[in-house]
Amino acid sequence: MGQIKSIHFKYLISIISGIIIGIIIGAFIIITLVSYRVDQYYEEIQKLTISIEEKNERLKKLELSINSQKLILKDIQIILINEEDEIDKITIEKYAENKYHKLLGREVETIDADIIEEIIDKRIFKISNKEYHLQVTKIFLTDILKIWIKTELIQ
Repeated sequence: MGQIKSIHFKYLISIISGIIIGIIIGAFIIITLVSYRVDQYYEEIQKLTISIEEKNERLKKLELSINSQKLILKDIQIILINEEDEIDKITIEKYAENKYHKLLGREVETIDADIIEEIIDKRIFKISNKEYHLQVTKIFLTDILKIWIKTELIQ
């Protein structure tokens, strides 16, 4: 009789421990999936915030220069080459666009392409524990300034 109670007690303990382990593993999986989705939403919110700031800045500059009939710089586009991490890419693009925002609304004829290149070329940009070497590879200047920047992670 004592042995039967012992066997039932062992089965009860194994069932309870199985349930507890299952709950822990399930909670870990759910937390992992939720954190992945939160990271995706965070990146999307950052992109949208940057887009709104850009458009507001562009609108202000265009409103100031609307009376002028000359070719005016209306937009700045930064194209990054060799960038894997999406958050770092967004941060570097924002940094580069902030460096060139003073050019918005200016006449294209008065902008010197060599000076545009010197603003970002051969700079080292630090993000948290990473350092990136920025190098301008190509510039295209019309009413839209397009700059191709090669980024290299410094080890």
